[in-house]
Amino acid sequence: MRTLEIIFWIAFGIVFYTYIGYGMVLVLLVKMKELFVKPIKRLLPADLPEVTLFITAFNEQDVIDEKMKNCRELDYPGDKLNIVWVTDGTTDASNEMLKKYPEVTVYFEPQRRGKTAAMTRGMLFIATPYVVFTDANTMLNPEAIREIVLQFMDPKVGCVAGEKRIAVQQKDNAASGGEGLYWKYESVLKDLDSRLCTAVGAAGELFAIRREFFEPMETDTLLDDFILSLRIAQKGYKIAYCSSAYAIEGGSASMVDEEKRKVRIAAGGLQSIWRLRPLLNIFRYGWLSFQYVSHRVLRWSITPLMLFLLIPVNMVILSIEPSPLYTILLFFQGVFYLSGLWGYYLSTKQIKNKFLFVPYYFLFMNINVIKGFNYLRKRQGGSGAWEKSKRR
Repeated sequence: MRTLEIIFWIAFGIVFYTYIGYGMVLVLLVKMKELFVKPIKRLLPADLPEVTLFITAFNEQDVIDEKMKNCRELDYPGDKLNIVWVTDGTTDASNEMLKKYPEVTVYFEPQRRGKTAAMTRGMLFIATPYVVFTDANTMLNPEAIREIVLQFMDPKVGCVAGEKRIAVQQKDNAASGGEGLYWKYESVLKDLDSRLCTAVGAAGELFAIRREFFEPMETDTLLDDFILSLRIAQKGYKIAYCSSAYAIEGGSASMVDEEKRKVRIAAGGLQSIWRLRPLLNIFRYGWLSFQYVSHRVLRWSITPLMLFLLIPVNMVILSIEPSPLYTILLFFQGVFYLSGLWGYYLSTKQIKNKFLFVPYYFLFMNINVIKGFNYLRKRQGGSGAWEKSKRR
């Protein structure tokens, strides 16, 4: 009985720390740090540096005109902003459509080997000191490039992570509603991470690096943005989080599409843990290791297992010896799971209820982390190409 209770509370502690406790610790540490270290106000140079806006795309003809309209609205001198599209494997009208835009350089290769390979090939042609990566289906705010360049005025910054926002719909489904709430929470954590020491990775929708820090990645890499940014942090440079540079995209069209995306991300997370395993050495990497394990490693490894272990262990404890405490804990777990099931039901009816999307999306995410183990096993030795999820 005692052993089961220890297992239960260890599992509970890991789950609580991963999703709530770490955020509380971050708030405390950031407040303590900022009592003694005041942020330095930096200004843009009068002579703005050249920047490349780097877009990898596969069969994106439906969004090209909208994306290029967005690019032309960016508040950055046209003679300092190079726009590059890498369209490896594209079979639709994307390349023909891009010919309408004289400011665009297109690098095309008929073979499709995945986004990571396309990035590596395209970067061979880039000479500007800063490279901003973005997706074809995400729209940037006009000030994004200027705000990112401003972050690079700190010589300790090697990578800048922009903010990802999910477009608000009149009637969000569970995928877009849950994803939107998740990214709002993530944005808060990333901002705190950055203020403490460094953001823990960047999202591919919008991030930037110093050109000199780009390194070719393994071609089967699933989370190129995460691997690339963390390897820069591994060199001792900061990943700055910039909420004033943001990318907006629609939420997943359905939970089926969102599941494809989440399973791939979970598999990519497991792959990243292995490939970035030196970062687990807290004696070498200090705060970076602490943040990396707390914010990412736990979510992509043992926390989902601990979450789904809680109910069976709780039930076994009660079957051995009735207890008011464990009865209450089992009751609240049951309410949470039932809320998730009800959220799932509402999602099938396209009924908007963001309160119930939270337990549904939370459980959905953790289930897909477990599915990610199998996805990664099947992909061993494969390419970096994957099936795109549909967006709204």
